[in-house]
Amino acid sequence: MQTQIPPLAETLRHRRQRLGALIDFPALIWAGEAPARNFPANRYPYRASSHFLYFVGLPLEGAAVLLNRGQITLFWDEPGAGAALWHGPMPSRDEIAAQIGAADAYPRADLQPYLAKAAVLPGQKQMVSLPKRDIPSHLDQQLAAAVVELRLIHDGAAIAEIERAAAVSVAAHKAGMAATAAATTEAQVRAAMEGMILAHNLSCAYSSIVTVHGEVLHNEHYDHRLQSGDLLLADVGAETPSGWASDITRTWPVSGQFSPSQRAIYDVVLAAHDACIAAAKPGIEYRDIHLLGAKAIAEGLVELGILRGNPEDLVAQDAHALFFPHGIGHLLGLDVHDMEDLGDLAGYAPGRERSDRFGLAFLRLDRPLRENMIVTIEPGFYQVPGILNDPGRRATYQSVVNWERLAEFSDVRGIRIEDDVLITAKGTQVVTADLPTAAADIEALVTD
Repeated sequence: MQTQIPPLAETLRHRRQRLGALIDFPALIWAGEAPARNFPANRYPYRASSHFLYFVGLPLEGAAVLLNRGQITLFWDEPGAGAALWHGPMPSRDEIAAQIGAADAYPRADLQPYLAKAAVLPGQKQMVSLPKRDIPSHLDQQLAAAVVELRLIHDGAAIAEIERAAAVSVAAHKAGMAATAAATTEAQVRAAMEGMILAHNLSCAYSSIVTVHGEVLHNEHYDHRLQSGDLLLADVGAETPSGWASDITRTWPVSGQFSPSQRAIYDVVLAAHDACIAAAKPGIEYRDIHLLGAKAIAEGLVELGILRGNPEDLVAQDAHALFFPHGIGHLLGLDVHDMEDLGDLAGYAPGRERSDRFGLAFLRLDRPLRENMIVTIEPGFYQVPGILNDPGRRATYQSVVNWERLAEFSDVRGIRIEDDVLITAKGTQVVTADLPTAAADIEALVTD
């Protein structure tokens, strides 16, 4: 997709003007600072607040901005002269103000009078000590709702950045597959994947998951040895310097060839993945996409003899969640789980609340899809001991699970297939489509 990208300052100005059309009161947004690892000079890598990046575009550590009726004022302390010894020369405050389109720029100390008079995003209140405030507290929630409304729908500049991150993520996954034959541990495959991201001067959008224990959904350990019968699940995504994320998962056989049982389950997950992407378009409820994926998983498991019954009834009973316990995906943008620092305010439409059902409790997004939203589609199949061996679960689902048949699929710990999907006027564009999903194509990438 070729996107016409306006200059940075114009893009940022347009975003701020759109915010000014939604709220009629001033708002403060902080960039944040990098915490120390163990002593002040040894710090974690700095990552600016995503809300700050959306309106300011630069990872300007220690800065704050006042947004008021479409205008922006920058508050930032220029590094002292000695900082150039360690970090090199920095632009001046006025130069940065010009770059981001700020009319005025002042030292941080000049921010003090505004602290009591401006709305603050709920998730940013811990960044600064606020005095007693002169504005109603509900304005903070109005600000959050306005920011959500803006960030849900991506402009051309954002889409182009996500496409850039996705392209590098695709290359990283191909590098991981190619490295598998010579690798002996998960860590070596991870190194090949993250090395590709670093070689493009990007960073990881989240802690990489590269594991033969795919049943551990957020496994961040990399010490397991690779065995020929293993499946390797890799959930790895790049982030651009301006903060825009991508998120891809593929699962491949270490040996280069799926076993018959692995291939059977893989094709069930792929059928769910394809059905969900085909059904997505503006106006469709994301919750319905999730339920469609759950039904496709249930249908496949019934055909394999693992589940018994009518697929729709099985989904209504949450039987699918024994093997597919998480949601079908999430919003994607400046955060890999976009705006989840605001809780369910971004993911759930007004008036909706998270379900306590076994099969819906982990649904991260419950909104109608809209043009230029980007979401992930990521169905999976997992044999999680904590779920399958739970006495209560086994009693509840004893009659609908063929446990003997399930034992024949013991070489499938976890499979997930995840792509980033742009909602278009007519349907979808898979931003990560350059990375194949068909089992034969995956095998070829591992063995070539």
